[in-house]
Amino acid sequence: MASATYRGLGVTAGLEAGLARELAAQCEQLGYHSLWSNDEPDARGLDTLAEFAAHTAKVQLGVGVLPLHRYHPAQIAAEVDRLGIDPARLWLGIGSGALSPQIDALQRAVAELRTLLPEATRIIVAAMRPRLCRLGGAVADGVLLNWMLPGQAARARGWVREGAAEQGRTAPVVASYVRVAVGPGASRRLREEEVFYRTINEGHRKHFAAMDVAVGSAGIAASQRSDLLESLAPYHSALDLPIVRVLADADATLHSAVIDAAAP
Repeated sequence: MASATYRGLGVTAGLEAGLARELAAQCEQLGYHSLWSNDEPDARGLDTLAEFAAHTAKVQLGVGVLPLHRYHPAQIAAEVDRLGIDPARLWLGIGSGALSPQIDALQRAVAELRTLLPEATRIIVAAMRPRLCRLGGAVADGVLLNWMLPGQAARARGWVREGAAEQGRTAPVVASYVRVAVGPGASRRLREEEVFYRTINEGHRKHFAAMDVAVGSAGIAASQRSDLLESLAPYHSALDLPIVRVLADADATLHSAVIDAAAP
């Protein structure tokens, strides 16, 4: 699946409907593989996917991720059905969120979602550590990484493959968000995003402590397309699907600038 032109585009849930539709059409025209939204307590990722779906025909649709402490599998399935999202285009990401133990919660949720959702739906597991990566390899259709440098992503893909091999199955797709900002203020936006996530919870705090890199290093701030593509190249080597996660302060012009600069 890995390719220098096989790329997703991710945004923050809750975009104004007209902007979401405009950006979705732009991404499909430019040849992005998939469009992704996160999920926020006050903005549902699946609602954003429904806006994307309304003005596109073939681009894949991913939500990354729905935290299981806020969503039960039956609720997720009901929302997918209500919104009428084509299961053949849907990549449904789930994460343990605040639940513990994480492994058990994710195993149960994947199994339940398999019985509730159409067979064509891809179920994606969020992972940042070895055990969760191996679990994703063992039971999911994809694993979504986050806040990793290319070398870390490559190691994580190895863990996913180990989990798949232990179960005698083909390794699932390994994707990751890659934070990207372009143009004036790009470095500031990347630093501010990273500072926020470095201490959002204990898991992230430990993750960034282990990374031991300067603030603003876990992503890409670029002034022009050539610089951005050069910085993305190592992620394509490490992953099956890099997802350009737009940092644009909800600004329509900046969103469009990132989409154009990162186009496959």
